[in-house]
Amino acid sequence: MKTEILKIIIYKGKKKSDIDKFEIFLEEFNIDRLKLFQFIIDNNLHDLNFLCLREIALALNKNLDASWLIKYKFEWRQMKEIRLGLEKGLNVSIYAKPEYNFEQMREIRLGLEEGLDVSLYAKPEFNHFQMKIIRLGLEEGLDISIYAKHEFSSEQIYQIKCGLKEKLDVSVYAKPEYDWRQMYEIREGLEEGLDVSFYARPEYDWKQMFEIRKGLEKGLDVSIYAKPTYIWYDMREIRLKLEKQKQ
Repeated sequence: MKTEILKIIIYKGKKKSDIDKFEIFLEEFNIDRLKLFQFIIDNNLHDLNFLCLREIALALNKNLDASWLIKYKFEWRQMKEIRLGLEKGLNVSIYAKPEYNFEQMREIRLGLEEGLDVSLYAKPEFNHFQMKIIRLGLEEGLDISIYAKHEFSSEQIYQIKCGLKEKLDVSVYAKPEYDWRQMYEIREGLEEGLDVSFYARPEYDWKQMFEIRKGLEKGLDVSIYAKPTYIWYDMREIRLKLEKQKQ
């Protein structure tokens, strides 16, 4: 009887189709309705949508501390990440904060599951792409301190990580003044053992860098056209002529 009364209170004003779906969910997972409904009433959660209530129900069903899910006004995907952390016995206080969206929460949770020092990237200024690349670097045992900086975009961080993985001297290009495409051209040159000093300069855009790198690959005297005053198209014309002369 008590369960039915609580159900009437909680379901008031909600769509019948949504109620029916929620009831199917409760049956499928064998949810303790009285426990769930009492939690909703006690914490004044009547206005939460069914997706949020679903996460709370799953937490309560495993006797988890569901109060973490309602500590702030989390949306259901944030609640899910917190619930998954609780299930793994993780310290969810590290990421159960409104300043993190669910994707950031996921990256922190995955790091905690691997026993990583997530304090290196559990910062709101990092988006989830940046967090992921830093996390993967930690998993690979790389010195992520070189690129775990919010001034680097996720694309820049990736280029630095790739260089570290190949044991390159990333200090040559791990600088905010290079965009990720410039970083890529310098990294490619380092991997090929080229003298990247010819073009590792911020004044060259990535297309100019490409033309100089291609010239170095062919063993050309790139000093003839490795000048910022030449646009990339002019560099290409000179490079192709030098290649023909060399044949």
